Amino acid sequence: MKSKKSIIQSAIGTLELEAAAILNVARNLNDDFEKAVHAILSCDGRVIVTGIGKSAIIAQKIVATFNSTGTPAIFMHAADAIHGDLGMIQTKDVIICLSKSGNTPEIKVLIPLLKGAENKLIGMVGEAKSFLAEQSDIVLDTSFEKEACPHNLAPTTSTTAQLAMGDALAICLLECREFNEADFAKYHPGGSLGKKLYLRAKDLAALNEKPSIYASAPVKDVLIEISKNRLGAVAVVDEKQQVIGVITDGDIRRMLENNGSIVNLIAGDIMGRSPKSVQYDALAVDALDIIKQNNITQLLVLKQNTYFGIIHLHDLLNEGIV
Repeated sequence: MKSKKSIIQSAIGTLELEAAAILNVARNLNDDFEKAVHAILSCDGRVIVTGIGKSAIIAQKIVATFNSTGTPAIFMHAADAIHGDLGMIQTKDVIICLSKSGNTPEIKVLIPLLKGAENKLIGMVGEAKSFLAEQSDIVLDTSFEKEACPHNLAPTTSTTAQLAMGDALAICLLECREFNEADFAKYHPGGSLGKKLYLRAKDLAALNEKPSIYASAPVKDVLIEISKNRLGAVAVVDEKQQVIGVITDGDIRRMLENNGSIVNLIAGDIMGRSPKSVQYDALAVDALDIIKQNNITQLLVLKQNTYFGIIHLHDLLNEGIV
């Protein structure tokens, strides 16, 4: 069994070898990469991404990345393609074929069929003189020195190079399309990622009560308002519903510690006069940043200068934003 040191050294060796392969891919980029980007951008159909073995798995990931960043894509397994799945290819589609060697039997059978359909063929291949490279209209070079596998057999470095090339394509396409956060949110509506991109402060504040009180209100009323709404805070407002302060649970504790009698105290005596706030149309994730930066648990929400409501840290936790 390997020692701890040798295990770490093995891991470092693998990562360094794969990192070198990615740098090699970057160095080998040429005009064909730009041609591939333009071919996909000008495509009126979809991008069909295909491969065999481990390359097929990387192809599926590239498809997922394309689809989530605004480039319509479909995965087609190379083996299934020659048993009926070729029917998914339409005349306006662009095809990307991934292969480590570019010379596997499945690839040699598939490529003539793809060429016969006259679709633009982009080969992502590790062997520049392979069958796939020679038959492709555009070649994306993912050549590498050797696999990280000590036997130079298991696809490791080769698939890393393919994955990195796919990411490079996706990001270039994203930037060319000027695909922004709003676009991204449309494709990621579920889960915490989507919520970070579309959930706004007003959405959270609307779910809560809207505790408020005037500065002239007695402390007893402050205690009742805070307890009733269970947000740990109450906004102090004027007649125009503009915020002039805030009272939190912490302010109540400090009041009790510092005053022998609270009978004559009013809200204005104990309120914080510079409350932190966020505009109602701000993203919830921006509200979270304000909460973190100021080490607070409640945040007032304003619509212009008017009091809109309160967000509690727990609201953000419940939505999975934190």
